[in-house]
Amino acid sequence: MSPNNTMRQQIDSANAAFVEALRRGDSAGMAAAYTEDGQVLPPGAPVISGRAAIQAFWQQALDMGVGDGLLETVELEVHGDTAWEVGQGTLKTKDGQVIDTAKYIVLWKRDDGAWKWHRDIYNSNPAPVV
Repeated sequence: MSPNNTMRQQIDSANAAFVEALRRGDSAGMAAAYTEDGQVLPPGAPVISGRAAIQAFWQQALDMGVGDGLLETVELEVHGDTAWEVGQGTLKTKDGQVIDTAKYIVLWKRDDGAWKWHRDIYNSNPAPVV
């Protein structure tokens, strides 16, 4: 089912809050985007489970120089208190240098009235061949 405007605005707002936390270097704020039992399924690595582990995961990314980003929803479908999003994203340094571009799927869950990331899986796009 396509999301109504209110649901879409809530999900867009939650994604924007994640990016703002990233720009602030706030790994706790980034982890707050996830449900308490959320998971990140990064490429080439084990599953990261739980908000504390997710915070540590994102802190490592910040420590490695990630300082800005962009999330763009391509598809969104809502089913009651769950939703799925297909999107594309970019990770950058604070000065705007692109570190990575990726595609992702996020399974959303409504948690105490707020939309949260429940499962987050992504993988990098191949580097352009020059």
